[in-house]
Amino acid sequence: MTRTGAAALILILGLMAGATALPAETALRPLARPDSVAAAAETAETASADAEAEALAGVIAGALRPATPLAPPEPLMPDAAALAAPAEATTGPETNLPLPRYVSLKTDDANVRRGPSLSHRIDWVFTRAHMPLMITAEYDNWRRVEDREGAGGWVHYSLLSGVRSVVVTLDMAELRDAPDPAAPVVAQAEMGVIARVLECQADWCRLSADGQKGWVAKTALWGVEPGEIIE
Repeated sequence: MTRTGAAALILILGLMAGATALPAETALRPLARPDSVAAAAETAETASADAEAEALAGVIAGALRPATPLAPPEPLMPDAAALAAPAEATTGPETNLPLPRYVSLKTDDANVRRGPSLSHRIDWVFTRAHMPLMITAEYDNWRRVEDREGAGGWVHYSLLSGVRSVVVTLDMAELRDAPDPAAPVVAQAEMGVIARVLECQADWCRLSADGQKGWVAKTALWGVEPGEIIE
């Protein structure tokens, strides 16, 4: 080997020895990013966050969009329409008589149906003959009625009578000899007694019940209108 070759070999070995002499932490230290590269990365992260926020807002907006309006209800069928008597009606479409009006029950076994036909189910059975009822609607041969407590439904008109009656709503109501609070008391009627109406003035009615007759103030009765005159 020549002197020149030996010198070159010595130089290479020296460089290799210097490279292996670097500390471990120096060899593994990450390279610092230039300011321009860091700024670009931060901009990209911000743009990505903004895009995610916009996408989320779009999802929320879609979830909260107004619901599709409901279709209008179908018109009532004839039988159902009869169940909803118009508030402004003053006379019945079948009889041309006033609505509401009072009648009495002919029988002690009257089926009260949910609708104005035999195909409708029976909801109630009235079992007190001559009890007063209020007619609130008419449909063909059927009448919608209510009792003093508001219970009722549809009954056939043949079960009703135009003979007027009342039910006593005051316990031990006084029957007087005349339509005057100072008139002598001739009898007393318990609450719930059904009496036949003989005549009525503006504030009093003359009744017949269990063989007794007398005048009772309308405030103690159900089955007549205030101010109604019955002769």
